Amino acid sequence: MREHHSHGESYHTPALPDLVCFPQSTDDVQAIVRLAAREGLPIVPFGAGTSLEGHVHALHGGICLDLRQMNRIVRVSVEDLDATVEAGVTRRQLTHHLRNTGLTFFIDPGADCTLGGMTATRASGTTAVRYGTMRENVLGLTVVLADGRIIHTGGRARKSASGYDLTHLFVGSEGTLGVITEITLRLHPQPEAVSAAVCPFATLEGAVQTVINTIQLGIPVARIELLDETQLDAVNRYSKLEYALQPTLFFEFHGESEETVAGQARAVQEISAEHGGTAFSWATRPAERARHWQARHDALYAAVALRRGSKAWTTDVCVPISRLAECILETKKANAGATMPIALVGHAGDGNFHLVFVVDPSKAAELAEVRRLNEQMVERALALGGTCSGEHGVGYGKLAYAAAEHGEAIHVMRQIKQALDPQNLMNPGKLIPE
Repeated sequence: MREHHSHGESYHTPALPDLVCFPQSTDDVQAIVRLAAREGLPIVPFGAGTSLEGHVHALHGGICLDLRQMNRIVRVSVEDLDATVEAGVTRRQLTHHLRNTGLTFFIDPGADCTLGGMTATRASGTTAVRYGTMRENVLGLTVVLADGRIIHTGGRARKSASGYDLTHLFVGSEGTLGVITEITLRLHPQPEAVSAAVCPFATLEGAVQTVINTIQLGIPVARIELLDETQLDAVNRYSKLEYALQPTLFFEFHGESEETVAGQARAVQEISAEHGGTAFSWATRPAERARHWQARHDALYAAVALRRGSKAWTTDVCVPISRLAECILETKKANAGATMPIALVGHAGDGNFHLVFVVDPSKAAELAEVRRLNEQMVERALALGGTCSGEHGVGYGKLAYAAAEHGEAIHVMRQIKQALDPQNLMNPGKLIPE
């Protein structure tokens, strides 16, 4: 049990908690947090365990707070397009619950994460280019603070000019300020029409320029995903597909009619053709769309399968959309002589891309090489006005870059942390350098 709760899905070395608790309500969480405060025990919230930067590792031991039994959908309001859920509800659980309402929740990081974990890490995913991240889709929270107080932030109103915006202070706080136990979420209507498209490009630069032009022209695409040749080769092998081994964009269009999505697809097809896109193919039937997206959904496991006995060191950065081509092309150039496979996949529509280093964790030289290449990529992104992580979060895996990114603001973050968690018991060692 302790071993299972000592790690997420990252390459980081596991760190065991001293004990694991399974609260079933906010009151249970309050009681555990009060006990921890009295005894000086760290608290590490745990959801589905899918994090990639060491967020759930118990670096200082203490209590792992597994919230998965807090999995009630408290209410859904079709009229107001919102829902309140407990922190242990998963993304798929919520979308399944909404299937007959005409509404859905679009934030899709790929894994079936808990909504508490998604809120704590300010998660996003393939649809963020149109529907935003968790930051834009969380309306209110219930949080247990480090001293055991329960607070409610935000509300169900779509706007408010009252008080500090505490909701968005906790969204992305990675469990370092308190334990999120309930979330009120913005829902969206199911689109009347959906189409998907795939387009290979002669060059990576052409693919990225297509993304930039599409966004700048205001075409309301729901997804734009970029896969490079290495990633497509991995997917073809893993999922028995036959995509051309060229930089490829995967699109999805949502609209109120078939004519609307067809118009969006035609506009993007024209842009693609201007930048070396060929064989633009699009589909409206669910089975065909699912086949198109199979490649993207299989990306991580396909990359790992390229090399027996390896693990994925997955990292991400995000830059202003106008600098995306520069960042990707320079990154690919810097990685050209690497000794391990490196796959690139990106939520290119919002300037975010990922590298999957397929590394042998038993080889110290490879780990050192990946650290160097990862550090270069982060420094490159920061120099271009970007961030060390578009969606994976900081955890402790990217802690070294926090001060360089935030400058003097890091001291303000420490003051907030000290004010809300003076004993440093809430997920210590994460997000903010101590």
